[in-house]
Amino acid sequence: MRLSQAPASPHTWRSNIRSRLPWLRWAALVLLALAMARPQRKWQEEKVKADAIDIMLALDISPSMLSRDFDPDRLAVAKRVAIQFVEKRPYDRLGLAAFSAEAFTQCPLTTDRRVVQEFIQNLQVGRLEDGTAIGMGLATAVNRLKDSPSRSKLVILLTDGENNAGYIDPMQAADIAKSLGIKVYTVGIGSEGVVMSPAQRNPDGSYIYAPRQMMFDTELLVQIANLTGGIFYRAYSEDDLEGIYAEIDKLEKTRIEVTTLQRSKDYFHWLLGAAVVLLLLEMLGRWGLLRSVVPD
Repeated sequence: MRLSQAPASPHTWRSNIRSRLPWLRWAALVLLALAMARPQRKWQEEKVKADAIDIMLALDISPSMLSRDFDPDRLAVAKRVAIQFVEKRPYDRLGLAAFSAEAFTQCPLTTDRRVVQEFIQNLQVGRLEDGTAIGMGLATAVNRLKDSPSRSKLVILLTDGENNAGYIDPMQAADIAKSLGIKVYTVGIGSEGVVMSPAQRNPDGSYIYAPRQMMFDTELLVQIANLTGGIFYRAYSEDDLEGIYAEIDKLEKTRIEVTTLQRSKDYFHWLLGAAVVLLLLEMLGRWGLLRSVVPD
């Protein structure tokens, strides 16, 4: 008489899961090993404290600034170099005044260098009546600085001619600047003598060029600078102008205090927590819900 074999016990979802429980223990051990290595993220944080300077640029936009002794003209070069200067002053407030026979504030004081640079780039000849009102240009710039709380305030005034317009005398504006503690750096741009320069304006706003004798009032700009504690500069070329702005940049350095903080963030506790959870699941599965009724 043959004895029949007992049927193999069928695989159930419980037995399938139980067979994989050891993987939880191994995963937990790996996480514990990683946690013991104490992974962390480190970074530096800088706090910058700057004793900023308030700077107003006062630029001449009279027709003579289109003279072609610079490439392509005086105004284009003056704008390009001024934009470079603004780029080098990340902690200061800067503003822009423009003048011809009149003057106006193109951009009030701001720490947004890109805005100032855009306003400089957009300066054009012909927006104001023809003429050169140095006193008006300086007074407009000084007016923007008079209420400034900054301990250091200065104007960089750039022109290419003589004062021949405006109702404010340049030395009167310089006296006001001195009384307010505002330093004025004056910059004379352009060649003296005969230069191709705008001689007549067409109805469409363009200019007819012709050789013209250019006049320049060096003495006035020297007096303004000396009275306010600034310096007079003369720029005959683009290289000269770049050197002038570079020197002013060195003379008027912003005092900066940088504090560096070392910071770190630990991640080991996340790994440790995950390992504990896996061990608990393994124990729960082996001795709890998935425990076999028939002993192994």
